[in-house]
Amino acid sequence: MKEHDTLKTEKEAAEFLRVTIKAMQAWRVRGGGPTFLKVGRLVRYTEADMLNWLDGRRRESTSDKGRDAR
Repeated sequence: MKEHDTLKTEKEAAEFLRVTIKAMQAWRVRGGGPTFLKVGRLVRYTEADMLNWLDGRRRESTSDKGRDAR
């Protein structure tokens, strides 16, 4: 984690990604969402991890499976 990369709460991360908190929770359970950190019982996200996750969702066409295709 970069020194200047502050930890974001689940709510802040959802706002950053413009999704619901329920979406964030579902991604944590099922996988497929941005990498997260557990600090005790707290869940935290870094902006760098969210941007990296978003970058993996770039597509050039509807048939493009992207770099994260399995």
